[in-house]
Amino acid sequence: MQQGSARLDWRLAALWIALALTCFAGWAFKSHCMPGGWQDAEQYSTGCYSDVVPFWLGREVAQGKLPYFQTRMEYPVLTGAQIWAEGAVTRALFGRGANDVRFLAVVSLANALLAALILRMFLRAGVDRRRLWAWAAAPPLVLYLGHNWDLAAAALAVGALLLARSGRLASAAALAALGAAAKLFPALALPLFGLQALFGRGGWLVRLRSAALVTAAAVGAWALVNLPVALLAPDNWSEFYRFSQERQGTAGASWEVLANTGLWFTWIEQRNLYAAALFLGGAALIVGIGWRQHRDHLWVLFTPVLAWFMLTNKVYSPQFDLWLYPVLLLTAPRLLPVALFVLGDVAAYFAEFWWFAGMEGGWPATTPTHIAYAAALRGAAMLWIIADCVLRRAPHWVRPPR
Repeated sequence: MQQGSARLDWRLAALWIALALTCFAGWAFKSHCMPGGWQDAEQYSTGCYSDVVPFWLGREVAQGKLPYFQTRMEYPVLTGAQIWAEGAVTRALFGRGANDVRFLAVVSLANALLAALILRMFLRAGVDRRRLWAWAAAPPLVLYLGHNWDLAAAALAVGALLLARSGRLASAAALAALGAAAKLFPALALPLFGLQALFGRGGWLVRLRSAALVTAAAVGAWALVNLPVALLAPDNWSEFYRFSQERQGTAGASWEVLANTGLWFTWIEQRNLYAAALFLGGAALIVGIGWRQHRDHLWVLFTPVLAWFMLTNKVYSPQFDLWLYPVLLLTAPRLLPVALFVLGDVAAYFAEFWWFAGMEGGWPATTPTHIAYAAALRGAAMLWIIADCVLRRAPHWVRPPR
């Protein structure tokens, strides 16, 4: 018995060691080109570009200025707070030696801890060993651990889904609303929590009260962190929302791919309208078709709704794939389309950054056509995932007992 327990402990230890090595690889992937600064477009040609680096000076993290109140910030409030806190830790640890390289190290360490939290949640949820290893050795963690600040919202989204699994819908809504205060995408789970409450078990009065409680929890949690900043610094607080409306798009997004390949050019206003209409229509269809299969656990439809949102949105930054990957491991019926998605993610990442390298005279250099091929591979995998998640049964660890 003791020998069996020891073997089990070693297997668990191996999982944690693998995650630590993956996170170290993620830090090394972004930091290897930092000594001497980015030169000869190496941040694009080697893939080591990180949003963290320009923020150190560009958003006055080095000076310790408060986001929204003393300096501009184009992210939601909790992400702004995270950036400020990580900057404070960097300055406290390194004093006068604090710089963008060390800030990147602190951000990477914080994201590694969030990746560990997700693994811990997976373990407690009973996720099978293959998927645990798919997270512990995740290629998206190598690509994006030090790229941006997406893992906090991803962890909050995973936590919200697991709370919904246990029937704690109000708590799930509060956690998803906090996720939306970090990055917007966890808000996509809120209508599903509301529908689950409204059409759950019990009489109409009980269900209406439950839906009202879910709504109040979401609004209250989001307002708790947003209202103080919105009232005291409205222009800087709203920059994220204005920026999202006004920006053209990104090279890997469906709309930009269609425009760059000459298939369909659209202006910003058209993209805003068409993207909203396509997303809302598709999301309604996903919920409508998936209702029968997932009636008792509607929250699992967050995964296909999120994938559809990413496909129809005018902005598809490379690190957005880190939004989807952990919830895929939690809820996707099969791993084969998930593996294809990861392959498309890696291809799209390098296709996009090598395009930037080419524009600066670097090598390797790609064209919009290469980006289109990579985005098509990733998009095909996402459509397969959407169909799978809607039509097939969810994994047993996310289904409530009958």
